[in-house]
Amino acid sequence: MDKDVMKRLFTQAGLPIVKHVTLLRSEWGAHPRKAVQQVEAALKYPVFVKPANLGSSVGISKAHNRAELGPALTMAAKYDRKLVVEQGVGGSGKLGLTVKARELEVGVLGNDDPKASVVGEIIPGKEFYDYEAKYLSEGSVPVIPAKVTKAETKQIREMAVAAFRACDLAGLARVDFLMEPDGKRRIYLNEVNTLPGFTQISMYPKLWEATGVGYKELITRLIELALERQAEKNRTSYSKD
Repeated sequence: MDKDVMKRLFTQAGLPIVKHVTLLRSEWGAHPRKAVQQVEAALKYPVFVKPANLGSSVGISKAHNRAELGPALTMAAKYDRKLVVEQGVGGSGKLGLTVKARELEVGVLGNDDPKASVVGEIIPGKEFYDYEAKYLSEGSVPVIPAKVTKAETKQIREMAVAAFRACDLAGLARVDFLMEPDGKRRIYLNEVNTLPGFTQISMYPKLWEATGVGYKELITRLIELALERQAEKNRTSYSKD
């Protein structure tokens, strides 16, 4: 759940991530000007401000300038003692207008030999895929499979498995990516979600359904993986004798 620790593991594994700065709530509270300077010295606007330990995009906001950065940090600080500020990913479209990054997602299933689903894309109904866009509005559109090249699909799926292994995960995870919308189309690993949504409208089961694994089969496989992991744990001795 810790996005700061997660990013350190990704870096160690050589996976591409966006630039970011981690601040403590105590640092923001005691020295706000210094905190803002630290962010602006490392990153360019717009930036995304997130609580390090939370899901469903709660407490996340996008800051386009210094005036918005302070309130964004204050809101994130309501939910966690550690704050993560990330460089925004985007590009310039026609007439110089800013184009949003593409938001791609992959389901991973397995324990020591994880497999990746097809690649999906979320087209948010708002400026970014926040809590409201996920759960309250009907403007967000899932595209499965995502319209990416075969080479990009292969790269994204391999990165998803590598991220799963870097965090030593088990069972399931949804791995999220950001793709630059311009000609470079660089792909960045955003985060792993170890408790992805599992409702009828959630991306994780939809991704696996598109890969050929239905809802019932997916649940059965997850139960099998849980039993497999428990059997593995049972092999570990917790005493000297």
